[in-house]
Amino acid sequence: MTLFPGKGAELLVRWSWKIGEFAGIGVFVHTTFLLLIAWVVASYVMRGYNLATTIDGVVFILALFLCVVLHEFGHALTAKKYGIKTRDITLYPIGGMARLERLPEEPRQELHVALAGPLVSIAIAAVLFVWLQLTSGWEPISQLSVISGSFFERLMIVNLILALFNLLPAFPMDGGRVLRAFLATRMDFLRATQIAANIGQGTAFLFGFIGLFFNPFLIFIALFVWIGAAQESSMVQMRAALGGIPVERVMLSDFRVLSPHDSLSQAVEQILPGYQQDFPVLDDGRLVGILTRGDFLVALAHKNRDVTVAEVMKGDYQTADASEMLETVFTRLHSCDCHAMPVVKNGQLVGLISMDNVGEFVRIQTALGSTIAESVHK
Repeated sequence: MTLFPGKGAELLVRWSWKIGEFAGIGVFVHTTFLLLIAWVVASYVMRGYNLATTIDGVVFILALFLCVVLHEFGHALTAKKYGIKTRDITLYPIGGMARLERLPEEPRQELHVALAGPLVSIAIAAVLFVWLQLTSGWEPISQLSVISGSFFERLMIVNLILALFNLLPAFPMDGGRVLRAFLATRMDFLRATQIAANIGQGTAFLFGFIGLFFNPFLIFIALFVWIGAAQESSMVQMRAALGGIPVERVMLSDFRVLSPHDSLSQAVEQILPGYQQDFPVLDDGRLVGILTRGDFLVALAHKNRDVTVAEVMKGDYQTADASEMLETVFTRLHSCDCHAMPVVKNGQLVGLISMDNVGEFVRIQTALGSTIAESVHK
């Protein structure tokens, strides 16, 4: 599965820790993954299996999730081919998630990125099939179960199921992106996304309904799919609303600045009277950093108030040009660890752009659009 930056994406990756890195892409495990391991161990113990069998069950789960990681790297490395970076890959009890920094630019690219994961799973299954043929390791299907039977045969079957399940037409699963890529060749991208998201939410509703009667775990998957489809649709609608609009039309031009020589006490005097959260730091009119609300609060709690802004500010920061398109800057705001960006023009600071600005602009545009539509109908 693949996910793109957004509030939902940020919430999903919290409470994760890094277990490795490959090709510059960090691999993380979410805390809830431990619940799956605990559930497997508890299932074996409650059924009276010995320690060796229980360990075999845990090893099978770990082997399966190694295959899931390879599946996600299929997405990530294919996206890299098109110049799209992957922020990270995170493992959850229901599978893996690769977070791409932006959407592919063409339907063909999205199709390739989406199909890469299932193709990796199918390739793994094919390798296991050859191994079973060479070693005569086959067992009758009737003797296989989740916790017993040929290790590699079970792993092969689960990889095939993984590929087929991910091809269901529901965001954020791969099939939802394949469907959108197919539709986008015949209609505009926004309309294609809305249709694919509606189908995804319909699939989620079906999962939830079936889960009520047969498997409660399907309800959890349904909730995940429903939220993923809604987030995808919302993000694409916002991108469409921002298309062709320069940053200078939306940026905050009435803002306060700090000096690197100011103390935290002086910064408090600037923050309390207003609503500004992040402050550009200027030294003799030159932009040298930005003091974020988060860094300021941490410093205020753990350091002396006489500490200077220079000791707390971020010296490594991103800026936006006033002539840049808002859609591009919006994507960068999502992908960077920042709430706001200084806006410059001819090397001079002229404003601030934040997610609050962008959100407010979209709400105003939506309201204006509704007003115009109502006037036309009247």
